[in-house]
Amino acid sequence: MIIGLFCAACTPVAEAAPAAGTSTGLDLPRIPWEGGPDYWKAFANADAAGWDDPGFFPVAIWYNGISSDEEVRFDKDHGINTYMGMDSSTPYSIFERNSVYWIGGKLNESFTPAGTNWVGAFLDDEVDGRFTPEEGRKHLQALSDAVPAGLFKYANFTQMVISHYMPAADAQAFVNDYTDTVSVDMYWYTIPYCSIKPYQNAHIIPVDEATCRTASSYGKTMKALRQQDAADGKLQPLWQFVENLNGGPGEGPFVSNISPAQLEGAVMSSIINEARGIVYFNQSLSGPCGGGSVLRLAQVTTDYCGAPQVEAMKNVNSRIHELAPVLNTQSYDYSLGVGLDTMLKSYEGSAYIFAMATGESVPGNRVFALPPDIKADSVEVLFEGRSLPVDGSGRFADSFAHESAYHVYKVKL
Repeated sequence: MIIGLFCAACTPVAEAAPAAGTSTGLDLPRIPWEGGPDYWKAFANADAAGWDDPGFFPVAIWYNGISSDEEVRFDKDHGINTYMGMDSSTPYSIFERNSVYWIGGKLNESFTPAGTNWVGAFLDDEVDGRFTPEEGRKHLQALSDAVPAGLFKYANFTQMVISHYMPAADAQAFVNDYTDTVSVDMYWYTIPYCSIKPYQNAHIIPVDEATCRTASSYGKTMKALRQQDAADGKLQPLWQFVENLNGGPGEGPFVSNISPAQLEGAVMSSIINEARGIVYFNQSLSGPCGGGSVLRLAQVTTDYCGAPQVEAMKNVNSRIHELAPVLNTQSYDYSLGVGLDTMLKSYEGSAYIFAMATGESVPGNRVFALPPDIKADSVEVLFEGRSLPVDGSGRFADSFAHESAYHVYKVKL
């Protein structure tokens, strides 16, 4: 959970009012945020496309070509509603016909800024890792200046912007000066970084060597990016890249593929730490289960080696979409217990708790302490068909079987 303001040197960020039509529910301070669905009203195409709908949550995929309605239906069935990276021959009509969205440049003459399924411009990828800071700023400014009216501006960066490898002023300029939404790609489970000796704990939110390859590292990525984003006194939606099979470089060395449980945990750790969108890295460039489009290979290949990960993607995406109206409300600033990474929200008369064990602690039993104004004798564990008793002091207990395990609880207010 992101607690209060983010750094002593940062300009304070005002806490926005709860979104209209949602239950305030609890008398607790709120986590600073960018405004939720209302944020997208400032961008004509996203607003017209329905991105300001509290029931919408962007789940995008990187380089997954679409050439037929059948392919799009398969992708949507797996929770994808937005695309980045596409063959230049792709017709705009396939997005329009299937109510899915494109973030990128003009692919061909069928794309016009008036088409509301073209919601955003993708400025560039990993500029911080390919340019000097000065050259990168000039490059991004030129790209930003060329974006048609009505589109939001998006860029993805490397871990450089959340580490001590780059001066804070340069990193914060990359994150804050050119975009309307931003992400970082750091594939903790599947790249060599965690195994490099000597280990370099170089991130502004420390990631210990012993817990480097855990879901919690994805949450720390979001915390660090939020700290950089808050430095200018205003916030934008932060998205998180998660590999749906392997994020390792094509030249190797191969580390491992992400497991289905790890994939779900990485996504949920990102959500708990206030990710407003998920982007799946969809290319497996290292190891024995390779492919340029993991999701499409799972559709067309019998017994595909990455099929279990794709099904895990489908599972966690379905939960995100089901809970989108909850996720699109402002979180509360409240600690629910020791050894827990949690997010607390309220919606339509119920409180929702999204929880994982912290990376620094071992999995196992945890005790939750509800806020004093929640008076309940039980909590429902969503998606698991069980409930847990709450004692007279507002406490309940549950167990986390492994580091990537998560639970979502619902309790009546």
